Amino acid sequence: MKKALIVWGGWDGHQPKEVAEIFRGQLVEEGFEVEVSDTLEAFADGEKLKGLDLIIPVWTMGRIEQEWVNNVSAAVQSGVGLAGCHGGMCDAFRDNTDWQFMTGGQWIAHPGNDGTEYTVEIKAGSSPLIAGIEDFTVSTEQYYLHVDPANEVLATTRFPVAPGPHSPNKAVDMPVIWTKRWGHGRVYYNSLGHQADIMEIPVVKELMRRGFIWCAEGKAAAPASTESAQAYTGMQDNQL
Repeated sequence: MKKALIVWGGWDGHQPKEVAEIFRGQLVEEGFEVEVSDTLEAFADGEKLKGLDLIIPVWTMGRIEQEWVNNVSAAVQSGVGLAGCHGGMCDAFRDNTDWQFMTGGQWIAHPGNDGTEYTVEIKAGSSPLIAGIEDFTVSTEQYYLHVDPANEVLATTRFPVAPGPHSPNKAVDMPVIWTKRWGHGRVYYNSLGHQADIMEIPVVKELMRRGFIWCAEGKAAAPASTESAQAYTGMQDNQL
């Protein structure tokens, strides 16, 4: 039985408890043993984290001990999957660049705020994770992010939709869904998920389900010895 840890908290506006419950239900249906925690101290036991198959952060605008980021990083480098959505993963710890390096991006704006209608454009044929998924429209926050150029982008959205200081620039296709590798671990991110109702949309829920499974399956593919992949423990000067 695969093991997953969901850690929720931070800003209540993202309904982290409700989103965590949706994710827990999905994982249980897929046969996972799921632990749910509402404290970042869940990241304090590095050896325990390495025994997992999947870590799901649902935590927005928090501050975290550097040691705990290092523990998550080492676990993912060893083969544990890391998956999440919206601000719960890529606006979790704004002042920790190691976290942003690992997850592949950081939120910086959502022009138009909640209720902005836009299209999520699937990059057809780019990955089995999006096989059979068609473009779809949502009405929610449209995330503008600073992203890692190493990410494999699976879906995008076109900016600008809502006006703002970015509008005079040329149109850009902003990543919505991506994957990346962190050592031997697989990382999956989806920028949708401002509140729990967005995560209940069938196509969004299916995309998250596939991401969870893909990330967790990476553990079995990791080599037995991962010491060389765990050498990176942070930049040491990334917190105020």
